[in-house]
Amino acid sequence: MRRVNHLPTLIRLGLLVSSFLTMFFIPKEAIKKYFPVATFSSILVIVLSLFNISFKWWKVEGRLPNKIFNDLSFILGPYFCGTIWIFHLTFGKFIKYFLTNLVMDALLSFPAVTLFRKLKIFKLVGFKPKNIFYITFSYALVLYVFQLFKSRLKTSK
Repeated sequence: MRRVNHLPTLIRLGLLVSSFLTMFFIPKEAIKKYFPVATFSSILVIVLSLFNISFKWWKVEGRLPNKIFNDLSFILGPYFCGTIWIFHLTFGKFIKYFLTNLVMDALLSFPAVTLFRKLKIFKLVGFKPKNIFYITFSYALVLYVFQLFKSRLKTSK
């Protein structure tokens, strides 16, 4: 009989829950202000995850529900909440935003991807860590323009 490893699921769940618990430390106004850009960022990553179905850039053990839970636990946990945190702490200061995303995307792309592979959370197949970095950093730049545009629209009303 094959032994089931529950550690990846516990880690995914822990990332999701702990990410949302950090939101208690952000003012409600900031959450409301940056909720649209965090939602937009989540949509971008969901589209990337949908492309993964055809292109098989990364692999998750188990059946489709496991794969969906894997992607959504990252998208709706650290990615969504991290977007709100980064915008709350850096928006309006582009150099700070740029450098923060440079560091965070590098940490995600290189040590975190290696750690997640070792913990059997997911494994890159058709992607290299540098591809993750290029995509997430590109997204960060698109998101900043999105929030800048949204903020200017609000002030012009």
